[in-house]
Amino acid sequence: MSNNYVLMFEGWEGGGLCSYLLIGFWYKNHDYNAAANKAFIMNRIGDICLLFGLFVIFSHFGSFEYQEINHQLNEGNGLDVAVITTITLLLFAGATGKSAQIPLYTWLPDAMAGPTPVSALIHAATMVTAGIYMIIRSNVLFTLAPLTGDIIMVVGLTTAIFAGLIAFRQNDIKKVLAYSTVSQ
Repeated sequence: MSNNYVLMFEGWEGGGLCSYLLIGFWYKNHDYNAAANKAFIMNRIGDICLLFGLFVIFSHFGSFEYQEINHQLNEGNGLDVAVITTITLLLFAGATGKSAQIPLYTWLPDAMAGPTPVSALIHAATMVTAGIYMIIRSNVLFTLAPLTGDIIMVVGLTTAIFAGLIAFRQNDIKKVLAYSTVSQ
């Protein structure tokens, strides 16, 4: 039970909770409250997609274990491309929310309401990389879904260019840090 999607999802949600609590710590400041709520909602959109992806994984493979799913795929079981594409698109939508990619990127610049070092640690070093970890951990599924790979490329490239251009126009160092995090 230590090497599966359920454990990953628990950590995924723990990171989101830490982010929400950090942003909303200054609860008397209405801007920070709004930022915490925005981060919470945007991440829940991605989390719901991820959760649906996990439901489809379990209904199709009967397991949440990475090794079991990979074994079934290597044996040729469950190679329905439409189902795998659906799974990977849902997982990617979850990563989009957590990693602040287009269209779910707007929460991260506002999330820099907390202290900069802690905010950078939680958001840039943990939450944004959580989406990348999940995709890499699910690489066998993503390899079998070329359409999803194309969508990831377009979203990633668009996000990198768009957020990088926005970062050039910012005067607040926290916003520059936030948009540079989004772009990467």
